Amino acid sequence: MNYLAHIFLSGNQDGIKIGNFIADFVPGKKYLNYPEDIQKGILLHRKIDTYTDAHPIFRHSKKRLFGDFRHYSAVIVDMFYDHFLARNFTDYSEQPLEVYVSSFYALLKKNQHLLPDNVKRVLPVMMKYNWLLSYRELDKLQDILKQMNNRTRHNSNLHHSISILKTDYSLFYDDFQVFFEDILEAKKEMHKSLKID
Repeated sequence: MNYLAHIFLSGNQDGIKIGNFIADFVPGKKYLNYPEDIQKGILLHRKIDTYTDAHPIFRHSKKRLFGDFRHYSAVIVDMFYDHFLARNFTDYSEQPLEVYVSSFYALLKKNQHLLPDNVKRVLPVMMKYNWLLSYRELDKLQDILKQMNNRTRHNSNLHHSISILKTDYSLFYDDFQVFFEDILEAKKEMHKSLKID
């Protein structure tokens, strides 16, 4: 799962959202340096990643891309699934995506003192190009993948995956729908295990 899905699966608590958002930038036991609600968000992020990586539908989506993109295929599927969530956000939330994203950016700005340095560096770029909202449009998603490609060690051509998405759009969307219903159900147990209300 990528940024939008992770934030959405956090529920309504601000600290959980922040923790889930920064989790990839907080290695090992360094999560213990944060307030309890942010710790829970970081641990929730890790549970979501473990669940996602093992899910047969996610693996099925990944397999469609593996021949061309090898180990980057999981990253691409994360982005594709965020695209479908953004595109169909009102199926899962009463709040329009524009409002949801805007309030999340405001939350991050208000709590910048809690963000790791590398998140502080990427945040202005994320907000300038409005990544979370941009996932909705394929051309903008392609631009984000191109930016990511420029930061990879090898020329991974991540942005070329959009042509595969266009060709097999309904197949990836079907995968997403099944997967997302499953993870929404699994999220309840994850929240319960972490004592997230």
